[in-house]
Amino acid sequence: MMTQNHAVIILASGLSQRLGQAKQLLKKEGEPSICYMTKLVLVTQPQAIMIVIPEDNPSIASAITELATQHANVHTVMNPIPKMGMAHSLYLGIEALVNLDDSLIKRVLIMGIDQVLLDEEHLLTLLAGTQMVVASGYSSLRHWSNGQDLDKTADTETFKKDIIGLPLAIDYELLKQWQASLTGDKGLRYLIRGLSSSQISTVNEHQLSYDIDTPEQLTYAKQQGWLDT
Repeated sequence: MMTQNHAVIILASGLSQRLGQAKQLLKKEGEPSICYMTKLVLVTQPQAIMIVIPEDNPSIASAITELATQHANVHTVMNPIPKMGMAHSLYLGIEALVNLDDSLIKRVLIMGIDQVLLDEEHLLTLLAGTQMVVASGYSSLRHWSNGQDLDKTADTETFKKDIIGLPLAIDYELLKQWQASLTGDKGLRYLIRGLSSSQISTVNEHQLSYDIDTPEQLTYAKQQGWLDT
């Protein structure tokens, strides 16, 4: 699949308070997850990659220094107040992208780093879409670390709700228009709800339900071989 001229914003400034350790530094295939995800998205040949990280964690900054040195399109964006949440992190990523003044950028791929089964095929499918927003669709699992959801006969109560969310590809001009509204609890999902059905499409991928938020989920992911032990 051909991709349009695009940039990437990787939201990686979360404090991982429920997990108790930095998600950015969890190991996958021998390297920190923040590096693994950056390499994954490099395959899509973006004009630029903006990685938003917490300002006060030198270990995370150090982890991606080599990648940023090797690839001129990889940029680090420091978030001085990560506790403000994902909306502010995205605001900073957009700001850094705008400051590049790259007229070639038509779409922006926005993603996190803790969906451990995210793959290149899904990213390319998102980028191949033509709607204003092409988002990922999956279910929020209540307690996926106990393996219940792997059983197709499991009670439907295992699933909390359907999610339309990250990663997603969005029209760059629309994203810039929305930047000023990304404050407090008004994140991207809130803004997307205001679009008409013709302006958004969804690429469903059940595997994206597996994100790492708790020690139990981390243990299970390691048992499955999704992350290094």
